[in-house]
Amino acid sequence: MRIFGIDPGSERTGYGCVETDGRRHQLIACGAITATAGDPFPQRLARIHRELAALLTAHRPECVAVESLFHAVNARSALKLGHARGVAILAAVEAGCDVVEYTPAEVKRAVVGYGRAEKHQVQQMIKLLLGLSKAPTPHDASDALAVAICHLHSRPWGGPRRSSAEAGQVRPDEPDPSTGSGSPRAESRGDKPRATRARTGPRTWRQYRPPAHG
Repeated sequence: MRIFGIDPGSERTGYGCVETDGRRHQLIACGAITATAGDPFPQRLARIHRELAALLTAHRPECVAVESLFHAVNARSALKLGHARGVAILAAVEAGCDVVEYTPAEVKRAVVGYGRAEKHQVQQMIKLLLGLSKAPTPHDASDALAVAICHLHSRPWGGPRRSSAEAGQVRPDEPDPSTGSGSPRAESRGDKPRATRARTGPRTWRQYRPPAHG
């Protein structure tokens, strides 16, 4: 399976492509799309979209993982970052790829094991996970690779990724933990729900009676 990760940015957008067989990850490509000094903002967005579209066409990933907008210095920075994310997602959709999003904390927990890890820690873990001789640079490229690996670690092999809502749902043939009883499907088969243990001890100290002597 091949995953393409994107770390959006209005000044520099990182990208990284990883291929895996479920056990070992292999680096396919990584780098950053850097805006030319003095370019107006619309031209920067056009360049991000154009170069990402070319990369997606060349590497043909099954899925594109994008780092979601979590926080920004101010409203203007958040708007610019949102525009960069928009053109990145547009390029992925136009390439026919599925798109998933992860917050920076989710990415760091999946790769480093700590949601507030520093960038150099992420770089070193990417180096180890991909078996590289040196950490990928710049930081935007390693962050994009981390987003891709986050999706690989979050997706159970052999089936599609389950959402948090699906993970909390009760299957038709499983007992409902909130009621302790079997499901209607189980009862229709004649299966009896598991009996609960009767409570024999006193519920309060007022009900306690000392044992009789003799």
